[in-house]
Amino acid sequence: MKSWLLVLPLLLAAPAVLAEVPVFELVIKDNRFHPETLEIPAGQRVKLLVKNQDPGPEEFESYPLNREKIITGNSSGVIYVGPLEAGEYDFFGDFHQDTAKGRLIAK
Repeated sequence: MKSWLLVLPLLLAAPAVLAEVPVFELVIKDNRFHPETLEIPAGQRVKLLVKNQDPGPEEFESYPLNREKIITGNSSGVIYVGPLEAGEYDFFGDFHQDTAKGRLIAK
């Protein structure tokens, strides 16, 4: 019975910890990321909400972040990154590499 008393605070705290992850929005429109430069806090895990407003798919890809995710047309997807050291991290749209370019700046 006492073991539940030890676990209960952890269960109650879990939703609060998840809610504290800051959300940053990226929009794909006209085969470009908006904004092209996005500042996020260094040393903290963040959630990128990527909304693709184009009719066709785009792939968010970043070698420095070690992330890739296809966002189908007229839909959205979530990408978690971090915690990151202070610095700049490039990303691009793999299907439109000539126009879909962006950068995260962790400060």
